[in-house]
Amino acid sequence: MKKIISIFMVSFLFAGFPDYYYKLPIKKQKQEFKRILLPMVKKENDKILNERAKVIQIFNNPFFIMNQNDILFLSKLAKKYKIKSIYNKDEFLKKIDKIPENLVLAQGAIESAWGRSYFVKEANNIFGQWTYSKTGIIPRQRDENATHRIRVFKTLEDSLAVYMRNLNRNNAYKEFRDLRAKYRQENKKFDGIVAATTLEKYSQLGQKYVKIIQTMVKQFRQEK
Repeated sequence: MKKIISIFMVSFLFAGFPDYYYKLPIKKQKQEFKRILLPMVKKENDKILNERAKVIQIFNNPFFIMNQNDILFLSKLAKKYKIKSIYNKDEFLKKIDKIPENLVLAQGAIESAWGRSYFVKEANNIFGQWTYSKTGIIPRQRDENATHRIRVFKTLEDSLAVYMRNLNRNNAYKEFRDLRAKYRQENKKFDGIVAATTLEKYSQLGQKYVKIIQTMVKQFRQEK
């Protein structure tokens, strides 16, 4: 089936990693992948942690319900993270927390073939996100009755932000958030190896996908 390009075609002109990246040897590409992506991950995690800190600050005030600005802030976050009640502090804190850096790098490398996939080159889509809207790119290999498309992002950073938000709010990743909260409560390190055990639903490969992530995380560890 012929590929159909979305109305965001203009974004394709600037999609993907820098041109020089694709001219590097594979080994150098893998090193550069981390160098390029890691600062983006840190920046997005900082945004999430700032939101979390503000939530804690608000709930520490027993009279926050009387502050319109605080209520508005919580309402916006509740919509962003699909939180049912703006008075549920526990749900806010479970859903608004950082994602392990090495997990993001590992999944990014897997889902994008180290940034070389056409998802990245044509749509800035690092993590293979789908959309069921009429915009986007029809995948090269898609079942005849399928309706999903490849989601188009203006920047790589946008793709990263949506992926991280997805882990923090999608019902499919509740186990991920529950385990993260448990590790935080017990003051244990929640890294990609542990986090991967909760991500069977991210891929049709199931448990095999978990092992692939863990192997990739170990590879990033060794490069330190």
